[in-house]
Formats: sequence, structure tokens, C-alpha cells
Amino acid sequence: MEYIHAPWRAQYVKNVYKTKGCIFCQALKQEDDREAFILYRGRNNFIILNKYPYTPGHLMIAPFRHLDSPEKATKAAAHEMGDIQVLCLKILRDHYQPQGFNIGMNLGKCAGAGVASHYHIHLIPRWPGDSNFMPLVGETRVVIESLETTFEQLAPRFREHA
Repeated sequence: MEYIHAPWRAQYVKNVYKTKGCIFCQALKQEDDREAFILYRGRNNFIILNKYPYTPGHLMIAPFRHLDSPEKATKAAAHEMGDIQVLCLKILRDHYQPQGFNIGMNLGKCAGAGVASHYHIHLIPRWPGDSNFMPLVGETRVVIESLETTFEQLAPRFREHA
């Protein structure tokens, strides 16, 4: 049997329910977008890399305002989120050439939201065979690219649209 080590997952597994405060609000307060993995800031929303991605390029779009549901957002913020989603799709298609995407949001803890108090959209590039037995058997995901590499490759593409 071959072993694939994914030590970065240990921090998540140990701390998934211990995190205090909102990860999105905390990221916005950081002065260094690279350190926070914020790829883009719009007028009302921002794009951030998922620190525990399903696949390379797993992005999240969240509003600046700490809201638990999109119906509480302004019309301008909701429309901008849609425009940013289209921008993400264009950049991810161009850079990674995925054969598909999962796009969605989980509203409320019982719906699977890891951060139920600050709504956000997940955009996950997908390829045939990108999921395997590791999450089921080993409670580990193998991602072929580090967050730093993903940030360095995608950030310049989003800066073109700032």
C-alpha cells in the first residue's frame, strides 16, 4: 500500500470547530491580501481561496458585510456577486481548463455551512477522476497544488479586472 501524506489537513481536522470569529471578516481585516489569500476586492464582495480546497482553484465569493443570507444583501451587492462569479468562471476556465464546475452555497449549519453566519458561494473546478477514495478511507484530500502556487497564478489575472 502507498501512503500519501497531507500534513496541512491536520490543522483543519484539529481546529475545524474551534475557530473563533468569522474567517471572512478576519481575512478582510488583514492588511496583506496575499497572506489572507484574497484574490480580488470588488465594491461589495471579494474572492478568497478556500484554505482547505477540494481541487486547485477552489474559490469563494463573499460579501464585505457580515450577512447570513443573500436576501439581506443590497441589490448592488447581489448583482456584483453574480458578475464576480462570471469573472471567476472565465479566469478558472482559462487557467485550469476544467471540464466542469460545482457552484453553490450552503445556507445554515444544517445545510452544511461551515461558516453559517457569513454567506458565501463556492466555485470548484472539476475534472474527470478528480475525486478518489482518499476522502472516504483516509479522511484526507490530495490536492496537486499549494495555496501559495494557486494564489501566485490567479492573483495577476484578477488584478487585471480591478
